[in-house]
Amino acid sequence: MFKRILILLVLVLVGGGAYQLFSGEKTDKVDGQIILQPTPTEQIEPVNVSSIVPTTPDTPTVASFSNLALPEVEARSWLLMDVDTGQILAEKDPDMRVEPASLTKLMTASLVFDALDNKRISLDQEVIVTPEARQAIGSRMFIEVNTPVKIGDLVQGMVVQSGNDASILLAQTVAGSVNVFVDQMNKRARDFGMPNTSYGDPTGLPSEYTYTTARDMSVLAQHIILDHPDHYHYFSQLEYRYNNINQHNRNGLLRKNLGVDGLKTGHTNSAGYSLISTAVRDGRRLLSVVIGTESIASRERANQQLLDWGYANFVDREVAAAGQEVVEPRVWEGTTKTVKLGSQNKVAVTVPRGREDQVQAMTQITQKLVAPLAVGQQVGVVQFVLDGHIVKQDPLVVIEEVEQAGLFGRLWDKLMSSF
Repeated sequence: MFKRILILLVLVLVGGGAYQLFSGEKTDKVDGQIILQPTPTEQIEPVNVSSIVPTTPDTPTVASFSNLALPEVEARSWLLMDVDTGQILAEKDPDMRVEPASLTKLMTASLVFDALDNKRISLDQEVIVTPEARQAIGSRMFIEVNTPVKIGDLVQGMVVQSGNDASILLAQTVAGSVNVFVDQMNKRARDFGMPNTSYGDPTGLPSEYTYTTARDMSVLAQHIILDHPDHYHYFSQLEYRYNNINQHNRNGLLRKNLGVDGLKTGHTNSAGYSLISTAVRDGRRLLSVVIGTESIASRERANQQLLDWGYANFVDREVAAAGQEVVEPRVWEGTTKTVKLGSQNKVAVTVPRGREDQVQAMTQITQKLVAPLAVGQQVGVVQFVLDGHIVKQDPLVVIEEVEQAGLFGRLWDKLMSSF
């Protein structure tokens, strides 16, 4: 018996196995033959500007996993999402093209916050008011031409009061001109994965070049919340004083003890009354995008209705801890026969109340598991499924190292895997 094994091992070596062992090149078995494959060169991953994974029209809403009736919201378009999990709870016409009005200033704020974070400008820096900024129509913070004003005051004027004059002067300060700034706004929208958004100016005044969707606005709002924590407090600021004028935040939900701490209002005659609001209750952050209502009261009522409905009917559930074992499959040519694999990150999902324990984990291993395998090495994906739909997925990684076996062990496994 031992002689037969030795003969088989020699055949494997002659057939090319030895070459793979000592050259480091990979092999594949095709129709019974060992095919040499060159070791791939290291690929540089493309830089993904967006830290948010945008949803698409094909993304199932969490409400679709329940028998809940959607709330009756009087608005042209709306969307409700869980910021912590990135899942859409419910929506109505989220991809309808709409006018953003002053919701545009969220993108203006995003670029200004970047400039602050990168130290290209500072809050204490003073800039001189330009005639173009002073002549802005619509809502204003009342800056006067040729007078100095601090960037910190301009940020408050843009976010709290929705000042068009502040928005224009900030755009000029950050980019040198409004036109260059608008180009940067549109590039940032593309980078964020907002395919149905275009900007014609930093303020949101009506223009054929300015449009968006509720879905795209939800992506932008998430970036404001998650990417700029040091500046987010401006969106919950109730009032500020400039030039001896007290000005109040136009988001009335901030004063209603609902857990709301932002974000932005918008209104023009053609766009109607819009409001993006976000709240934190019991440690969960929801985001409501309501576009095109008939009045200030109706936009606030619609947002409160959506937030209350979301908190009442949905919960977050952690389905995998970072490094928690999910599966233990066979490994070849290693010092052990199996390898422990798990989710790379902590994964939480939003589900309808009462369905917390019905989420299933499924794994897809995308390569043959051959030692050595290092901790953190990605070998596939783990998908979390409810009612046959993937609600979340994460890289499937090695969580316990597997060292390469000795020569005899590798040859034996190579022989066994060839049958």
